[in-house]
Amino acid sequence: MVDPWPAPYAGSPVHATVRLPGSKSQTNRALVLAALARSASILVDPLVSRDTSLMSAGLCAMGAMIEEAPGQWRITPAPLVGPASVDVGNAGTVMRFLPPVAALADGDVRFDGDPRSHQRPLAPVVRALRDLGADVTATHDRLPLTVHGRGWLLGGSVTLDASMSSQFVSALLLAAPRFADALEVRHVGGKLPSGAHIDMTVSMLRAAGALVEHVDEITWRVEPGPLDVGRLAIEPDLSNAAPFLAAAVVTGGRVTVPGWPIRTTQAGDALRHLLPRFGARVDHDEDGLTVTGPDVIEGADLDLSDFSELVPVLTAVAALASGPSTLRGIGHMRHHETDRLAALATEITALGGDVAETEDGLTVHPRPLSGGVVPTYDDHRLATMAAVLGLRVKGIEIADVATTGKTMPGFVDLWSSMLSVDA
Repeated sequence: MVDPWPAPYAGSPVHATVRLPGSKSQTNRALVLAALARSASILVDPLVSRDTSLMSAGLCAMGAMIEEAPGQWRITPAPLVGPASVDVGNAGTVMRFLPPVAALADGDVRFDGDPRSHQRPLAPVVRALRDLGADVTATHDRLPLTVHGRGWLLGGSVTLDASMSSQFVSALLLAAPRFADALEVRHVGGKLPSGAHIDMTVSMLRAAGALVEHVDEITWRVEPGPLDVGRLAIEPDLSNAAPFLAAAVVTGGRVTVPGWPIRTTQAGDALRHLLPRFGARVDHDEDGLTVTGPDVIEGADLDLSDFSELVPVLTAVAALASGPSTLRGIGHMRHHETDRLAALATEITALGGDVAETEDGLTVHPRPLSGGVVPTYDDHRLATMAAVLGLRVKGIEIADVATTGKTMPGFVDLWSSMLSVDA
């Protein structure tokens, strides 16, 4: 057991400039595409974290060569082979993106991970691979599983229910250029969440030379063909900007994130539009994005179906607001790293707040909060949520702040620097 980390309290408005590490979503997609490309690729400023290290190790286990140097990774593709063993940890991108890649390997590839990974949904990917002719052994279509690769996959048309995770669609699209024939993927079921992440997948595929058609809102088609990633600069992780920008909102301060793209497919870019709903001011130019907090935080009614990774921090902002908030369209978050809706409601309520689950989200009625130890459930977003609360509530302690290493290993140092620098 590690002693809880005392979340710093901000006795005055936060004024800082925060430079963020690279995007996890872009890094892991780029790693897959580079491993499937026909020539070596260079990733500039990739994110170094547990999730990206697991993705890199999984691809290397199947034959890819990845040389990691500070600020730059070189990926040299090679024939995909087994037997291999892949540790997915609790990374959704690894557990979902790599089984289709393994179907292209010559040999068996076994997947396993953290205990929580055994509970997370994977069946739509497993069943789609079987429909496409892959041989997959999996009890109840969950981890652990083994893909018995034959070195190729034919392609064709598949339908799947991606209402629990858009990663199911992205997983198939990323590997599709290496299939023997075209692949058409059609979503059937409830509302498709996190569409911005599928947009990112499509954009990165096209940038690598793939022919991708977005047939309609729920159907995608990818033609077989070569991939060339080349030299790719990874953008700052805009979702990881959420707690830092929220610091400006909840303390009435000002925080700037340099290098914020003018155009991007990252879901975190929605912070530009979401934070003003709480009364903040946002200024965005070619130098970056600056958030200035309001005198009074307003409650908000938000549909966050496409931006679920922002929900924990936005819930913290809502809990510190002057009026009630409703966060909608996020029922699928019950299948994330943990059941995030239950965790948020339980832990903020334990601090004296009033957060209740609905069928598809949360309602937040602000109440005075008190200090306490906040469990993280091995979930990095729960840790950063608690850090935001700690800016305004004395005595908040985070049970396992090291879990932020999943996507941002330097979080504690960045957070502490933000509070000690007057920018």
